[in-house]
Amino acid sequence: MKYALLLHLTQEQFEQRDRDRDAALAAGKAYGEALQEAGIFVGGAGLESPQIATTVTVRDGKRVVQDGPYPETKEFLAGLGIIDVPDLDAALEWAARHPAAAFATIEVRPLLGSHFTVGRAALAA
Repeated sequence: MKYALLLHLTQEQFEQRDRDRDAALAAGKAYGEALQEAGIFVGGAGLESPQIATTVTVRDGKRVVQDGPYPETKEFLAGLGIIDVPDLDAALEWAARHPAAAFATIEVRPLLGSHFTVGRAALAA
């Protein structure tokens, strides 16, 4: 089964991560390498601060674009990983190994459906 590991940070945690950028990148790289060595890594990436995000909505057929995060939330999506493991217990074990799990929230969510598409060839299928 494929699971998304969604990392959520508060604005303060984003700011701390940015101050300690080299350490955060090194920890994330080590975690990613462990996922790859285990043969379960499908894809993923960290995200920049929500302060530089752009939101898009379509209302009454018109596209509306706004700079910055406007949802009312205390935590923002900071990164995601997709892993392919046998079951939820295995996904939870890997989520607990995430370097940010000690201070942030790692949401574990099954992917909808039983497939995962990548690239142009998959879109044509």
